[in-house]
Amino acid sequence: MTTSQPESSPPSPPRRTRGFRAVVIGVGLVIVATLVTVGVLQVAKPIGTTQPSAYGIAPPIGTFSHHPVVIALPVHQASYLGAFAKGVPNSYAPIKSFADATRAHLNVALYYSGWYERFQNSFATEAKDNGAVPFIQIDPTGIRFQGIVDGDFDNYLKSIATDVASYGARTGQGVIIGFGHEMNGRWFSWGYEHVAPTLFVAAWRHIVNVFRQQGADDVTWLWTVNIIDRRNKIPSPRPWWPGNSYVTWVGIDGYYLRPSWSFASLFGPTISAVRELTLDPILVSETGASAAVDQPAKITDLFAGVRAYGLLGFVWFDGKGVQNWTLSSRAALVAFRRGAKTFDEPTS
Repeated sequence: MTTSQPESSPPSPPRRTRGFRAVVIGVGLVIVATLVTVGVLQVAKPIGTTQPSAYGIAPPIGTFSHHPVVIALPVHQASYLGAFAKGVPNSYAPIKSFADATRAHLNVALYYSGWYERFQNSFATEAKDNGAVPFIQIDPTGIRFQGIVDGDFDNYLKSIATDVASYGARTGQGVIIGFGHEMNGRWFSWGYEHVAPTLFVAAWRHIVNVFRQQGADDVTWLWTVNIIDRRNKIPSPRPWWPGNSYVTWVGIDGYYLRPSWSFASLFGPTISAVRELTLDPILVSETGASAAVDQPAKITDLFAGVRAYGLLGFVWFDGKGVQNWTLSSRAALVAFRRGAKTFDEPTS
């Protein structure tokens, strides 16, 4: 998450949006019922904050390699509304509390995953039971990227890919996965001036290839960038672009830090830069506004901006960062509730 300012002179909202993608579930749906006797793969000690494996039985690596689980999430503008809340993925209760407070149906549930952390099956299953898609941002804190490219971490990647494929086969539900989000910013170990963009791209492609080799084609790959702010040395994400074959959707992270900021000034320049790279659907993958900047007004602006630019939707960060982004007043809750009514449920 950044404290940067947006660039000025935003482009006009686009007039056209992309259509739907079909949802296809692969042969792997019939396999999971037989997976009852396999132990959990052991991996090295985690780096950074992690959670324990959510379950004790996991399918063996390679289970879905020849029976891929293929699930594509539907694409429709202003149809995805999600949240992150403190306490996930240990519990789904914080997401439910946010949904109850706003009376909004949340269909995206975000959590952050440390490197080596196994897929949080229990959280993902509860998300599915509540009508939400699990969204995982994998944070490679302190990880040697050349090691990713060289295959040093393939056992871990294969195990989590198998977990994800197994989840898709069992539930018929896709997942959203991002890796190394906000890489065009300086604040993460994998970001700008820490890891060369060419090495980041090679690592991204390797990870996607490993998942595909393991049959985890139920993943919507979200390439997540920070808003551009050249005054604060946050450049265009162009050098980090892995290519259309390796990205499903694009995520943009940005926060309302000042009362004068609008959706157009905050996100517009970055949307324009992304559109020079791809026509892939865009999700505002992390955003918020504090009480200090007129939170209700910014929430209203956020919902309107998503619709004006034909984006998929947004994920609200309901927690504390450089500011307190939690919904802090009845007026903010009402604004969120009203905005949610303007969104449509995604359909295949």
